[in-house]
Amino acid sequence: MADDTSASIITLHQPKPKKTKTPAERAREYRQRKRAEKSVTETDLPLPVPASVPATVSTPVTPLPPSTATFRAVTPSRRHAAPILLTVAALALAVVGMTMNGWFARSLGSTDAAGWLFLAIGVAADLVALVMPSCAAGLWRAGQRATALAGWAVWLMTFVFAVTAGIGFASVNIADVTMARASRATPAVTTAQAALADAISSRDRECKGGVGRFCREREAAVNERRQAVDLTMRSVEQTADPQTEAAIRLVAWATHGMLRPTGDDFAMLRLVLLALLPQIGGILLMVGRGHRC
Repeated sequence: MADDTSASIITLHQPKPKKTKTPAERAREYRQRKRAEKSVTETDLPLPVPASVPATVSTPVTPLPPSTATFRAVTPSRRHAAPILLTVAALALAVVGMTMNGWFARSLGSTDAAGWLFLAIGVAADLVALVMPSCAAGLWRAGQRATALAGWAVWLMTFVFAVTAGIGFASVNIADVTMARASRATPAVTTAQAALADAISSRDRECKGGVGRFCREREAAVNERRQAVDLTMRSVEQTADPQTEAAIRLVAWATHGMLRPTGDDFAMLRLVLLALLPQIGGILLMVGRGHRC
């Protein structure tokens, strides 16, 4: 019975008694633990770059020049702006020229019917002078030289007609304005005319009883006052066209007195320019179309 009980008892694991380490063993384990920690730390660090491998040098990236397509997209727009502006200027000058020539041509008619006929001639001539240069240039490029020469001849005829009409329009208007300015009553003119009227009344009173010394003095005073009025009116006439006077002084100043044009010289130059400029619309239109082609 006692054997069965002892047999049924399970033998439990008994822990071994901890062996006391000597100082030498503890020092050896400490060195091994430090050695293991150092090896782990070195494996975590990045590997050094070998001296034989050159370091990578970063070179700046040079940006590529802009594409030529950009210039090709911008250049045509600038190139097309010039002919458009020339065409607009040509049409504006043509409208001005037709208005001037039509007005002056109508003023030449003795009746309303004749005036309207002259107006139609002036407008038609300006239209031909506007369109003919472009058509003649196109015919010349196409090889039709005879037709192109005929077109240029027709243009020359209409151009001369338009210029003469422009001269008439400009001269009539400039003369009217100049006369109106010259005949205006300025304070100086009013004063001189009042003094002349007083001298005339004094002379009439003094010379009523006969011609004597005092009558002759009053007559001399009247002559002096009349000369003063003439001088004042002449000064007003000279200032009636300030553009001419200013241009004469400007030319004399710019050339240090070497050139001294007269008022008639500048008046003729202005007249020619006023008559000629409105008639060059056809030339501008031809240049604009040629530039576009």
